[in-house]
Amino acid sequence: METRVEAGSALHSVPEAGRHGGALHSVPDVAPDVARAAAGSAAEAGRHAAPHSAPRAAATWHRVCPLTELDDSWGEAALIGGRQVALFRVGERSVFAVSHADPATRANVMARGIVGSRGTTHTIASPLHKEVYSLATGECLGNPELRLGTYPVRVVDGAVEVEL
Repeated sequence: METRVEAGSALHSVPEAGRHGGALHSVPDVAPDVARAAAGSAAEAGRHAAPHSAPRAAATWHRVCPLTELDDSWGEAALIGGRQVALFRVGERSVFAVSHADPATRANVMARGIVGSRGTTHTIASPLHKEVYSLATGECLGNPELRLGTYPVRVVDGAVEVEL
C-alpha cells in the first residue's frame, strides 16, 4: 500500500553524528545543486530555485529507511544519488525531504535545524542564522530571496522513499 506524504527524499538514512552514535560518511562538502550555484557569486548561491523545479531526466524513487527510524521532529541527513538531503518526520506519518545545504551559507546543516510551525505550516529554522523555511515548499518566511530545495517523498509499505 502506498501513502503519499507532503515532501521527501533519499537512498539510505545516515544517523547524525552524536545522536545515535553514527556519522555521515562519504558525503561531499557541498551538495551538487549548491556546487553548481556556487559558480556564480556567493551571494547568489542560496537564491537559486529549489532542486525539484530544475529540468531533469526521468526521476527515480529511492528507498531510504523504515518510517519508524525517523524520530518525530528530528532531522536525519542522508546521501541520495549523490545529493545531501535532510529528512524530517512530523507527527505519525508526515515526512519531508529538503536540501541539507543552508540556502544562505551553503553549509550542510539543515538536518540540525529546529523543527517548528507557523500556523499550520511545518517549518525548519536554519541552525546557523535562524532563517525559517516551509518544509513543504522551501519558501523562506523571512526573506523571499532565499529558498530551500525540497524533494517529493512518500511512504510505501512503511518505508520512506524520496524522488530524485
